[in-house]
Amino acid sequence: MKIHITGLVTFFVSSFCSAQVPEANKVASETPADLPNIILINADDLGYGDLGCYGATKVQTPNIDRIAREGRRFTDAHSPSAVCSPSRYGLMTGQYPLRKNFWGPTPHSQELTIDTSHPTLASVAKSAGYSTAAIGKWHLGFGKGKCDWNEELKPGPLEIGFDYYFGMPTVNSGPPYVYVENYRPVGWDPKDPFVGGKMSVTQQWPEKGGYKIIGGAEKAHMTYRDDTVGITFAEKAVEWINDSQAEGENKPFFLYMATTHIHHPFTPNKRFHGSSQCGLYGDFIHELDWMVGEVLKALDDHEIADNTMILFTSDNGGMLNNTGQKAWEAGHRLNGKLQGFKFGAWEGGHRVPFVVRWPAKIPAGTTSPALVSQIDLLATVAKVVGQPLPEDVELDSIDQFEEFTGTAAKPLRIELIISPNSPEHLTIRKRDWVYIPAQNEGGFQGNNVGDHLLGGAATQPLTKMVNSDVANGEIEADAPPAQLYNLKDDPYQQVNVYHQYPEKVSEMDSVLKKWRAKIPQTKRLGWINLKQK
Repeated sequence: MKIHITGLVTFFVSSFCSAQVPEANKVASETPADLPNIILINADDLGYGDLGCYGATKVQTPNIDRIAREGRRFTDAHSPSAVCSPSRYGLMTGQYPLRKNFWGPTPHSQELTIDTSHPTLASVAKSAGYSTAAIGKWHLGFGKGKCDWNEELKPGPLEIGFDYYFGMPTVNSGPPYVYVENYRPVGWDPKDPFVGGKMSVTQQWPEKGGYKIIGGAEKAHMTYRDDTVGITFAEKAVEWINDSQAEGENKPFFLYMATTHIHHPFTPNKRFHGSSQCGLYGDFIHELDWMVGEVLKALDDHEIADNTMILFTSDNGGMLNNTGQKAWEAGHRLNGKLQGFKFGAWEGGHRVPFVVRWPAKIPAGTTSPALVSQIDLLATVAKVVGQPLPEDVELDSIDQFEEFTGTAAKPLRIELIISPNSPEHLTIRKRDWVYIPAQNEGGFQGNNVGDHLLGGAATQPLTKMVNSDVANGEIEADAPPAQLYNLKDDPYQQVNVYHQYPEKVSEMDSVLKKWRAKIPQTKRLGWINLKQK
């Protein structure tokens, strides 16, 4: 589905570029006073069942629940992918990750994955006169070619529309264990460089907040501590909001806050230890909720909440790792009753929390069952800030503003493509139907608890999930070669009706093949699990 949205966007061009800025690309000098501030909070690995407003009882999330209570909660919202990096690419660009051949998490050596000429959430806001900032996990690469960490990390966030960036380059479970501010790792010293321009950190000691450093740049690495990341990001976000409200500053702002919560390792600050009923997993959620509360308090303090659109969501579904397993044993359900986990094609991998509040426009205390995707944020934000998108760029984004405000007369989206970690499991949703062109969910396929699937001899007794293709922890020999589910009749994907509806299978498979044809013949981006069964 190629979507053309008429008009021509004015792209932000960084002052760091050597080329002259065309007149059409210059930022408007005046901004309508009624344009809202926009805050997008993107959590990491937070599942559909991880919040009180989505049914969790072993954790308390009063601040995120407040956004839902004072705004609109979506029950059928999806990340573009069941994996972090391609999901963030889709959210930022309004484009399916398949168009980039993007399937898995990227390493710290990855070059910038976003074309700097492509419209993004940040560049669209920037073109409307907004101040823009990204704080938190990036995981979309830096530079061109392999990243040299002794050089300026550009192009990066600033080249796709952000005025300011502070955060972590990739994930908190692997190197680089540093913060980056704009173009440099915080604490980097030319007298203490990274050896060979590469990140080399081994033997993680999160309980001590330290690491064995074998690649130089000790000063840069020592600025980072696992158990203070949440506090640091919250403080940076509040500081930036405060600065945006300084005397004489009359521009609206767009803040993208991407947390490392609740990606492993689970290292909440000690003040949150023991605060939940499901161990460190829940304690980390509590710290995340506190971070959101700090942002909400800043809006209240400056009396700008009424004209601020704040969105909260997650980059993919919950992950059944060892800490997640302990939370499960304590009675917490990461993805609610949904089948599957992070990385996979089943609903638990990509159906995510999605709540939005804007008191001036969005009705409070409402719930929407509409099909929405984070892909749609680009077109929706463009509508909110009054910026048309270009006709000559392939976009998959749909303007969901009427759904946000509860005024849509009919469903705005009826078809959605989902990218799990396995390209062979590229999934299509059409109205209530879901078609997965392979067996199982396409996530991790090991046999141990924590390997993210229903069909594992150890995992199945733990989750007690049911699927008609699985028996004794294995896919049955006579199971269909692919999967078809009707979510209206079977919301938890327990019965594969592939054989009962051959015409629907043929229809869905035909559409999916057209989408597969759009995958470029380039090297696949991101790490892909190769242990598929």
